Amino acid sequence: MSKVMSLHDAIAKYVESGDSLCFGGFTTNRKPYAAVYEIIRQGQTDFIGYSGPAGGDWDMLIGCGRIKAFINCYIANSGYTNVCRRFRDAVEKKHNLLLEDYSQDVIMLMLHASSLGLPYLPVKLMEGSDLEYKWGISAEIRKTISKLPDKKLERIPNPFKEGEDVIAVPVPRLDTAIISVQKASINGTCSIEGDEFHDIDVAIAARKVIVLAEEIVSEEEIRRDPAKNSIPQFCVDAVVHVPYGTHPSQLYNYYDYDADFYKMYDKVTKTDEDFEKFIQEWVIDVKDHEGYLNKLGASRLCKLRVVPGFQYAAKLVKDGE
Repeated sequence: MSKVMSLHDAIAKYVESGDSLCFGGFTTNRKPYAAVYEIIRQGQTDFIGYSGPAGGDWDMLIGCGRIKAFINCYIANSGYTNVCRRFRDAVEKKHNLLLEDYSQDVIMLMLHASSLGLPYLPVKLMEGSDLEYKWGISAEIRKTISKLPDKKLERIPNPFKEGEDVIAVPVPRLDTAIISVQKASINGTCSIEGDEFHDIDVAIAARKVIVLAEEIVSEEEIRRDPAKNSIPQFCVDAVVHVPYGTHPSQLYNYYDYDADFYKMYDKVTKTDEDFEKFIQEWVIDVKDHEGYLNKLGASRLCKLRVVPGFQYAAKLVKDGE
């Protein structure tokens, strides 16, 4: 059965206000920007965001006031903005963003535990650090939000070693995951090339999964080399054909990240006014992803294509030649 849908319809059907939401990718790698833009256009809000190392994808949603609580370890457009500016502004100026901070390794383990269906996860990480003793979201506030666990963590006895404690952390219950992949079949089998990050875990864990595919291929084609496939079709609810859907981030083996776009985003996110103008120009005034690509222009996108052997957009001709 074909699961192919338009981006508009997939977001409208599977992304609901108040969802516990998780994106695939890593800072400037394989981030589902096309889906983020469409969420902003459609107006879904009040998300509980779970993220490993995040980037401008989450920063945009935070800047637009769409995130109610953010459970995270790190958010940056690496190499261009050390800490994403809309996120930093929301935290420093006490906007309506609830933030809980875990270490990166614990966040990744929590998402893996979610894929396993565990009730909680015992770890030895974060012991004795501020991450154990300082909570961003108090127990009182947590009790008012049904989709948040009652506690950030709990120190408990290790049942297998008397006198030793471990830290028990909650396991996310994800409503929706959005993941960018290089190839997907019409039925939802997905092939991720390069680092898979935490994407397989969140695809298994989430109740609803939207896949943004650079290419859609037949079932026969994607089964020619099963070892290259990463996500099984039974995990996927919607497959969306979105060429350059991760722009301005990179898609391994296809195109590099757009350095000029990241530099521009770093500048426009310094103030509320410039950020609002950016969202108006690049999201609201652009009808859909096709319009976004037309605005970027073919020559700009062609320059981002990966050169085989380099695996990035190598500049093979010197200036002036």
